[in-house]
Amino acid sequence: MKIIYCLSGTYIPGGMERIIVDKANYLAKIGHDVSIVTVEQKGREPFFEIHPDISLFDLRINYANDNDRGFFYKMFSFLIKRAIHRKRLAAYLKTNKADIVISTFGNEATFLPSIKDGSKKIAEIHFSRFFRIQFGRKGLWSLADKYRSRKDLKLVNKYDKFVCLTYEDKEYWISNSNLVVIPNFISHYPLKCASLKSHTVIAVGRLSYQKGYERLVDAWRIVTQYHPFWVLKIFGSGEKRDYVNNCIIESNLEKVIEIHEPTSDIQREYLNSSIFVLSSRYEGLPMVLLEAMSCGLPVVSYDCKCGPKDIIEDGVDGFLVREGDIDDLARKIMLLIESEDLREQMGTKAYQKSKLYSQETIMAKWEEVFESVIQ
Repeated sequence: MKIIYCLSGTYIPGGMERIIVDKANYLAKIGHDVSIVTVEQKGREPFFEIHPDISLFDLRINYANDNDRGFFYKMFSFLIKRAIHRKRLAAYLKTNKADIVISTFGNEATFLPSIKDGSKKIAEIHFSRFFRIQFGRKGLWSLADKYRSRKDLKLVNKYDKFVCLTYEDKEYWISNSNLVVIPNFISHYPLKCASLKSHTVIAVGRLSYQKGYERLVDAWRIVTQYHPFWVLKIFGSGEKRDYVNNCIIESNLEKVIEIHEPTSDIQREYLNSSIFVLSSRYEGLPMVLLEAMSCGLPVVSYDCKCGPKDIIEDGVDGFLVREGDIDDLARKIMLLIESEDLREQMGTKAYQKSKLYSQETIMAKWEEVFESVIQ
């Protein structure tokens, strides 16, 4: 089959970008003709390794150029850029004649089904149903997010298939007959699991409102009072870096909380840690959670929409904490810090759970979807 993915950019070191590249690489390796079409690349190199047979093409739309503009300027510019986006993507698709075109729920999602190029259209979402309103934006932006969130329900029905990541999220999309649940997969399992003897807790993900790192800093203020020799390492970049760093400084935690740039060898960092923590306000299916579990790390996560509830069995392979409860987040981290036996027990269970998300198992589900839409 000829398969085309639509993606914002391959230079971004994010979880969604990683899984799309991993899926594309897998499909190319088993013989499919795969392309990735971007809109924000600006000549930057891909962050993750891409199979040499995959074709990359950038439409040069660059929505992000207007991120710092006011509401009305940004909306006017957005409408113009979306029209250009549609025209350029339609020309590309009509020239390249794909069997399947996949939207990753970027700006192309609103118009992709109306492009008559002969391909089947699939949308996959890497956040929960309510991801727009969970940005926490105020004023006119809040109204726009709520409006677009309602429109999403009708939008996904226009696709031949719509794929969400969790059964929890499936319930929020009501009863769309084209809806399929396919979780993400773990690309690489380590040869051995973490020893869980390091005095290190790790968090991984973009420094953004979504990830809620300032709440983790607040929890760590409690943890460090009882366990001053343990260190929290955060791996990520993003628009909230300065804000999170200021929270660390204001709390006098510079010696026990470290912010590191993203790394393409994050598995090594998991293996050198003893606990993984997720402080997100919302997710889709957090790959970092699965990756940490595949390294044998016990996990502590807020029970946010959506993903953690599908993955973690509370008290068995990790802890689920009521969303926003900073005190309990700290308590659950300290339970694992204070008991090496509990870390080892939960870490073993976490590793066993991660095997349900192997690449072969999950990609077989994707191939079934592809076959079903082109029949």
